[in-house]
Amino acid sequence: MPEQPSASSSATAPGLPGTVALLLLAAGASTRMGQSKQLLPYRGSTLLRHAAETAAATGCAPVVLVTGAVHEALVAEVADLPVQVVRNLAWEKGMASSIRAGLAAAAPAQPTAFLVILSDQPLVTPALLRQLIAQQHHTQAPVVAAAYGDTLGVPAVFDRTMLPALQQLKGAQGAGLLIKSLGPAVGRVPFPGGLMDVDTPEQYAALVANAAADSGSS
Repeated sequence: MPEQPSASSSATAPGLPGTVALLLLAAGASTRMGQSKQLLPYRGSTLLRHAAETAAATGCAPVVLVTGAVHEALVAEVADLPVQVVRNLAWEKGMASSIRAGLAAAAPAQPTAFLVILSDQPLVTPALLRQLIAQQHHTQAPVVAAAYGDTLGVPAVFDRTMLPALQQLKGAQGAGLLIKSLGPAVGRVPFPGGLMDVDTPEQYAALVANAAADSGSS
C-alpha cells in the first residue's frame, strides 16, 4: 500500500465552505542553495515565517503549509500562526506531489478556489494575494496568475473546477504548465517583484542587499 502524506496541524480550525484555501509550498530540499532556504533570515524573521505571515494575512482558510525535506524546523517556525501543516512524504517526486498533498489537506473545507504560493518569493504581499483572489472571484476565470517578466505563474488562484487538472500534475510539474495550457482564459495581475526569487546564494545575497537598501531609505 503506498505511503500517504502524514499531517500535523498547528492550531487552526477547518475553513468554512465557500472560502479560498491557500497552499504554501515549502517541501523542497533547496539543493541549489546548499541549505534550507525556508529558514534563511529575512527582515528579522525567516523566509518561511515571512511567507506564512503573508498567507495568514489574506484571510484565506485553511492556510496549508506543505513541508517535505525539512519538517520539524518548519513546523516550529509557524507554531503560533493559524496554519495547518501537512508533510509530503513523497516530496522527492517533485512539486506535483506537494500540490496534491496540499489539495487533500484543504479538501474538507470545500473551498471555492485554491491560492498557490511559494516560500521563496519574498516580495509577495497580502495585497497582491487579495487582488488575485478578488479578480478570480469577479471574473470567474479558471485561473488568475501573477505576471512577471515572460512568466505567468504563481502566486495564482485556481477555481475549484481546476481541481482535477491540479490533481493530475505529475513529477516536477508545478502549476506553470497548467496555466500555460489554458492560454488567454487565464487572468493576470502584474507582479514585477516575482522576478526576485531565492534559489541560489547569489539570489539570496541580492535579496538581503535590496532589503537593506529599502530599510536605509525608509
